[in-house]
Amino acid sequence: MLFKICRGLLRPKNGLRDLTSDDGCGKVKQKFYGILVRKERWGLSWRGRLTVLAFILFVGCLMVWFVHPFLAVTHRENTKILVVEGWVHPYAINAAVKEFRTGHYDHVFVTGGPVDGSGGYINDYNTEASVGADLLRTAGIPNDALQMVPSRVWNRNRTYYSAVALRDWFIRHKIQASSMNVLTEESHARRTWLLFQEAFDRNVRVGIISVPDPDYDENRWWHYSDGVRDVIGEAIAYIYAKFFFWPKHA
Repeated sequence: MLFKICRGLLRPKNGLRDLTSDDGCGKVKQKFYGILVRKERWGLSWRGRLTVLAFILFVGCLMVWFVHPFLAVTHRENTKILVVEGWVHPYAINAAVKEFRTGHYDHVFVTGGPVDGSGGYINDYNTEASVGADLLRTAGIPNDALQMVPSRVWNRNRTYYSAVALRDWFIRHKIQASSMNVLTEESHARRTWLLFQEAFDRNVRVGIISVPDPDYDENRWWHYSDGVRDVIGEAIAYIYAKFFFWPKHA
């Protein structure tokens, strides 16, 4: 008896197994009083898939072609202050010396936090700022024009906090800097520019100088492992800094 009752409840009225209706988006078939539904839908044909694939490839080629010039940007300001990120390699150190001489700068400030592998801040002389300043001094920057400005932050957002350390140093020494140029390497330039602008007041004009890496051709960076690693890594880091990093201003 119980089985007959259940079978009667599940059996559609009028002896129909499927109920068909129209919800405005196409035919809808129902079973078991709407517990199960089947709808018609639009899908991509092979022409549609081919069009989407071609569009994706086109956008990908544009990104490959333009991403490096976007990241490795150079935009100089008319200034007497040159800032050098202390972690840069010898080729960038030599470029900084040339920039100092040709740009007629009065001061060179070197930024950077604890050196990699140190496990954190130990002292000012165990920082990238100190190491970079020594390299610049050896390469020919006059000692009276050189100033290291170390940061104590080592495990997060090091570029930003290096800029904050420089900003705070200017405040402590009552230096009114209206403009500066920051020198760094290759595709790191766009992110450095963004974060230095974040750290300093908008009244301070921040310029950026990107030094090309001699180990690969920047116009064919995708042919080199160093180029792929640098560009893809910096592109991801820039997206994070631009859209997901919210600095706490002191």
